[in-house]
Amino acid sequence: MFAVHLIAFHFTKLKEDQIKKVDRYLYQMRLSDDILLDVMARFQAEMVKGLGRDTNATAAVKMLPSFVRSLPDGSEKGDFLAVDVGGSQFRAHQVKVFDDGKQSSQLESKFYPTPKEVIQGNGAEFFDYIADCLSDFMETKNLKHKKLPLGFTFSFPCKQTKLEEGVLLDWTKHFKVRGVQGTNVVNSLRKALQKHKDIDVDVLALVNDTVGTMMTCGYDDQRCEVGVIIGTGTNACYMEEMRHIDLVEGDEGRMCINTEWGAFGDDGALDDLRTEFDRELDLGSLNPGKQLFEKMISSLHLGELVRLILLKMTKEGLLFNGKVSTALLTKGKIEMKHVSAMEKYKEGLSNTKEILTELNLFPSEEDCIAVQHVCTIVSFRSANLCAAALAAILTRLRENKKLLRMRTTVGIDGGLYKTHPQYAKRLHKVVRRLVPNCDVRFLLSVSGSGKGAAMVTAVGYRLAAQRKQIDAALAPFLLSLETLREVKNKMRTELEYGLKRETQASATVKMLPTYVCGTPDGTEKGKFLALDLGGTNFRVLLVKIRSGRRRSVQMYNKIFAIPLEIMQGTGEELFDHIVQCIADFLEYMGIKGARLPLGFTFSFPCRQASIDKGTLVGWTKGFKATDCEGEDVVDMLREAIRRRNEFDLDIVAVVNDTVGTMMTCGYEDPNCEIGLIAGTGSNVCYMEDMKNIEIVEGNEGKMCINTEWGGFGDNGCIDNIRTKYDKEVDEGSLNPGKQRYEKMTSGMYLGEIVRQILIDLTKQGLLFRGQISESLRKRGIFETKFLSQIESDRLALLQVRRILQQLGLDSTCEDSIIVKEVCGAVSKRAAQLCGAGLAAIVEKKRENQGVEHLQITVGVDGTLYKLHPHFSRVLQETVKELAPRCDVTFMLSEDGSGKGAALITAVAKRLHNVGQK
Repeated sequence: MFAVHLIAFHFTKLKEDQIKKVDRYLYQMRLSDDILLDVMARFQAEMVKGLGRDTNATAAVKMLPSFVRSLPDGSEKGDFLAVDVGGSQFRAHQVKVFDDGKQSSQLESKFYPTPKEVIQGNGAEFFDYIADCLSDFMETKNLKHKKLPLGFTFSFPCKQTKLEEGVLLDWTKHFKVRGVQGTNVVNSLRKALQKHKDIDVDVLALVNDTVGTMMTCGYDDQRCEVGVIIGTGTNACYMEEMRHIDLVEGDEGRMCINTEWGAFGDDGALDDLRTEFDRELDLGSLNPGKQLFEKMISSLHLGELVRLILLKMTKEGLLFNGKVSTALLTKGKIEMKHVSAMEKYKEGLSNTKEILTELNLFPSEEDCIAVQHVCTIVSFRSANLCAAALAAILTRLRENKKLLRMRTTVGIDGGLYKTHPQYAKRLHKVVRRLVPNCDVRFLLSVSGSGKGAAMVTAVGYRLAAQRKQIDAALAPFLLSLETLREVKNKMRTELEYGLKRETQASATVKMLPTYVCGTPDGTEKGKFLALDLGGTNFRVLLVKIRSGRRRSVQMYNKIFAIPLEIMQGTGEELFDHIVQCIADFLEYMGIKGARLPLGFTFSFPCRQASIDKGTLVGWTKGFKATDCEGEDVVDMLREAIRRRNEFDLDIVAVVNDTVGTMMTCGYEDPNCEIGLIAGTGSNVCYMEDMKNIEIVEGNEGKMCINTEWGGFGDNGCIDNIRTKYDKEVDEGSLNPGKQRYEKMTSGMYLGEIVRQILIDLTKQGLLFRGQISESLRKRGIFETKFLSQIESDRLALLQVRRILQQLGLDSTCEDSIIVKEVCGAVSKRAAQLCGAGLAAIVEKKRENQGVEHLQITVGVDGTLYKLHPHFSRVLQETVKELAPRCDVTFMLSEDGSGKGAALITAVAKRLHNVGQK
């Protein structure tokens, strides 16, 4: 028993001594966590360099765009071919993808040898050989009668400008075909395939095997957004935000970047970590000075590294009694399969002894221990370096998403990862140690290079079909210049109908006289009350106007809510609520006893007989109070004040908010004679010559006309541009068939149009995985403020996804792009239609004045105009295009409905006093 313990002790001691000896000899290959974190930081810097337009040319890590913009979503289907070039064998595949709800697929493959004379011969022969292999495969599978799309896996660095185009930058691994570098490999394959008249194959995608690995795993796990290959070669790809890829136009969405990390260090970035053995291996390779990182990691080189180390140790008398065998002198004699077998610790030293004996090295026990440890250090360093670069990619992904902690999946393939007994475990452990804030799942790819190429082709097919459907849905929102001119001309016709006595009654654009006959001249002064009713909130204001050198306007206001039951209750309840709010304000300001002149901003269509009489034509904007339409709203307000019997007011003017907007800007700029509201509602007013207003007596001077253009089209004149979505929104509104133009241009309805489009696209399976969520079914959920936020240029897609999540819409990155596109189409059309209508007004003003060129200011208010990132620009561009002889200045109004009402009251008082004198 004692003897057994003694032998075990002796063996353990012997093993420890040999391990220490090797550790001392290869100390430079043992990498601490601090060194790995430094490598990680260096790789992150290289990634940034590779993505930058100005720095890419000198970057070692090329960060090549793959033009793969989407991961599989499970809806792919069809038959696809794939050819896989880049490994130890050529492979042809047929992949069937089933749309059966189970995300299932079927793969059939055939392997072909890669003769040395082909992979190191000339280009024409190389591609002819691939085409011959594919033709043979199609014959075997009885596919020659079918036209099939093909994905071409070409596992070498290529610069792509399209998914189906790629120029070879460099050969790697043991390939060295002449005349191919710098040419488009897809064209070369197509030419070779054309020689086979009996097959019809469409090469749709050029795919790197790493991208194929990510796509194969992405089909099974939608969290997979990184692909890694660790085999004969090594590489990684991942989904990068488009806004960071300077080499490709556009900022929307993501694209898979093929890092080509094998070249990391080609610029000297890893020189301090490369050993004399790495340098010697590089000098003896087919491509000295290139792919230095790959030469420290991949299975093609690790066996050779082990050979070079063993050779030197033997020459120094540390192994095999200093006897150098032919095997140690022969390049490529020790392969990765030998290294993997020798590291099977469960087998003890038996594998190591057997392999070394086969190589005529006749090892002692000490030799076997030392050689096994050399293999461990070499493969461990490979796993460590790979882990550091992968950790850099995962960190970048997490930072792109602005997450503190991230869950993700890495699709992985390659002989070294799959067959080496310890490699995968080591890699996982080191990655998790370097990025503790990433929960990483490693998913082994099944035929990534073949099935993956088919998946890229299938996704490309799906996206092309989806693009067609999305374009078809949004096509009616794209208005040509000719169509916009038509809208302008029709608006002009309707304006004239509204002004003429015989056609006014049936006109859709009512052209209501406001009895506001002047704009501010700067002499207005005094204290005025203003009421503002036009939305879900109601305001009461006290406005103090000063004239002269100290000309100024001071305002005090209070906001009161109008509950839905009041908005849609009786007229008496609505006006009693308004008077209650006024009483609260007068009390609050301590002015209950004063009989102040009051301007009442009532932002609904009214027919006025004088400045203080306004008959409601019809409710808009969600109001539905009974017994109001056809009644004088000033009388209703006076009656409510009398019912309360607490205070009295001098109601001077009933004012539309659009008129108030014009007056507010007119106070600052006398050239302002048009007011535009582009907010919850949409409307325009302008100063018209009295001689053109047939429904009002008198021909002298001007009067402000409240167009109430929201009703434009109620007679069907713009039905040719109304979409099925506009009709659905109209039918579901409180006033079907009315305010059709407003329903295409105003903030109250744009979000609802977007919601209808999203429902339609979801039904077609183009959005939200075809699932219509409960929240998407709710009318009014998609408020117009969300359009403004989603379309903001400063907003990354990640933030768009967060907005959609707040709305209960669980979206992918691709969904977010489509939603943003839908919002853009709807809001652009709204701005263009608004611009076409406004162009009709400014042209009319120019003709009224009889001038060749008109200079005029438009006062503008409304949240859509003010807050939407593109609405104002598109509107202004449209007016300029459709009214080129009008120089229009747009001036933002400051509180048109409050300050404007007070100014109208002040102007009315001034003109009244002048009249009395």
